[in-house]
Amino acid sequence: MRNFFPRALSPFILLLSVPVLATEPPSLPTYGVRMEQAWIPMKDGIRLSSTLYMPDGAKPGEKFPALLEYLPYRKDDGTAAEDYPKHSYFARRGYVSVRVDIRGTGTSEGVPPDREYSAQEQSDGEQVIAWLAHQPWSNGNVGMFGISWGGFNAMQMAMRNPPGLKAIIAVDATDELFHDDVHYIDGMMHIDEFELNMDMAPGITGAPAYTLDEKVLGTRFDTPPWSLLYMKHQHDGAFWRSPVRPQSEIRVPCFLIGGFADGYRDSIPNMLQNVTKVPVKAWIGPWNHSFPNDADFGPRVEWRDQAVRWWDYWLKGRDTGVLGDPTLIVFMRAWHPPDPNLESVPGEWRAEPEWPIPEAKDSTLYLQPNHMLADSMSTPDVHELKYIPSIGVEAGFWWGELLADQRPVDAFSLVYDSSPLQQDVAILGWPHVRLQASAPVPLADWFARLSDVAPDGSVTQITGAGLNGAQSDSTFEPRDLEPGKTYSLDIRMHLTSWIFPKGHRIRLAISNALWPMIWPTPYPMTTSLTLGGDNGSRLILPTVPVHGDTAVSFSPPEPSDERKDIHSLGYPWPGEWTLQRDEGRQKATVVWKGKSQTEYPWGKETDYEQLTYDVDDAHPAINSVRGEAESIYELKGRVLTWRGHLSVTSDEKNFLYKYTRELLRDGQMFKQKTWQEAIPRDHQ
Repeated sequence: MRNFFPRALSPFILLLSVPVLATEPPSLPTYGVRMEQAWIPMKDGIRLSSTLYMPDGAKPGEKFPALLEYLPYRKDDGTAAEDYPKHSYFARRGYVSVRVDIRGTGTSEGVPPDREYSAQEQSDGEQVIAWLAHQPWSNGNVGMFGISWGGFNAMQMAMRNPPGLKAIIAVDATDELFHDDVHYIDGMMHIDEFELNMDMAPGITGAPAYTLDEKVLGTRFDTPPWSLLYMKHQHDGAFWRSPVRPQSEIRVPCFLIGGFADGYRDSIPNMLQNVTKVPVKAWIGPWNHSFPNDADFGPRVEWRDQAVRWWDYWLKGRDTGVLGDPTLIVFMRAWHPPDPNLESVPGEWRAEPEWPIPEAKDSTLYLQPNHMLADSMSTPDVHELKYIPSIGVEAGFWWGELLADQRPVDAFSLVYDSSPLQQDVAILGWPHVRLQASAPVPLADWFARLSDVAPDGSVTQITGAGLNGAQSDSTFEPRDLEPGKTYSLDIRMHLTSWIFPKGHRIRLAISNALWPMIWPTPYPMTTSLTLGGDNGSRLILPTVPVHGDTAVSFSPPEPSDERKDIHSLGYPWPGEWTLQRDEGRQKATVVWKGKSQTEYPWGKETDYEQLTYDVDDAHPAINSVRGEAESIYELKGRVLTWRGHLSVTSDEKNFLYKYTRELLRDGQMFKQKTWQEAIPRDHQ
């Protein structure tokens, strides 16, 4: 791809290789912060609610660029505390930083959309950008940023190229809605805490009034739960593709940030390859689904200072040296023991001039009859694997989390280990697994996990991915497997970096279940894996030099402005989850719980969530997930409680769906609505 950011020009503290001073320093924090509320009118008369974080102390007639964060997550209560440190940072440096609730959410007017990333949401987003570009305080230039949904929206607005949008920053975002979003991971059905939150939240009216006026409450409360709609679209197609335009259409410079413990990380190298008309720069750290300065584990680094350099260049016309930054800055993770509570991941930063990395090469290891991995082709053999639907909780709720030891799930998988390594081995990119596999039933999933086996036997999972066998030829038109037929399966694992130490082993584990991340397939079975021959099963690793050419250093996190009128008590990551097994009845249950509490000037909010997953190993068609969500608002003179109850069960042919939304006033039922439907299984 075209290289917009040559490695040789390293202007500031981010890089230590060639200390060339930037032409201009980034904007300094010379302003105060003033919060203003504003309505943004849409063409159809609906108004979107916005909070403007204004530079206080501006000179008469002084113009500023605008920075937009566009979300449904309720700016006046849900994200109020976390919004302030970001938006105030930019306001102090001469930006009007703007937080907007999408239509029908929070304090914005209108009916909630029927799904994420709807055409209405994107049309509204273009109108918001135009409004910001034409305000009396605006210099006409708009940037857009955000994490997760906010990052999705920034990317999708960049694909539409509205005139006022000059640059974006997208953190932990993707545009692969079927394969990489939270509803169908790797094309297979996934239900987690997000569904609980987004099925209940549209029914809640805006803070701090929380009106019960039926004209406002009714249109929200009666909005069907999104999870019901998503369950009706169980394979790729127009539903998932229509909101998204090709990455190649982007004409807006992109700064991308992601983490190897985040499920959306694959979008970054995809965009580095596909967005060729404008500059793209990227960071990939060790982090989870979070901003780099407040990740659940380190090394934590500051990103807002580099965002200002980025914004200054594209929105203020200041040459801060960003065109001298490397294309990609990546954290090469070193081995650590399996530990979901690890405080900081060991490793080193390195800079790369382009993607794909020129020094990268594929190294192939073949699956052997003795369950070893070796660089020589295998002799012919067939390995069989009994399908155990309840395995996989140790492998996490999505690809990327810090995890416990993988030996419990490996015990029910086909496992292949290399010999102890004679030297350190580094990988960076997408490992591939190519399997020759068959199943005696019309539907089966295959999962491949890559791990590091330490000399003491502990197993640290690095990455993995799954493949729905019915989608092996097409995610758009899945087809039943032909029982007994051998299929060539190519499983591209999720993006990773890792340095295997000398003396450790490389492990590949293959299974047909990864529960509760993925809904189990309905048939008891024993699958087969074919070894040997020119197309025999193999693992392909993207190896790179152990150390990069360019050393990298970041600024540590800076102190953040905090709102003194809001006090939050979160539930420590990764929450509370337990596994119970009934060996006699061959059943298993996983329970996840989350809780948070926030005090506002106008009252207190307490949120509870719980998911209970049940699976029956003897009858894999019969399993379920039950979800409970509750948000209690203790207000002056009244207590309002919104509740959501989700139940999804399955048999061989159908998913049985039920969702109930409730509103209680002072403990008495005020409003209730239920959706219930049988949905045919479509190769899930």
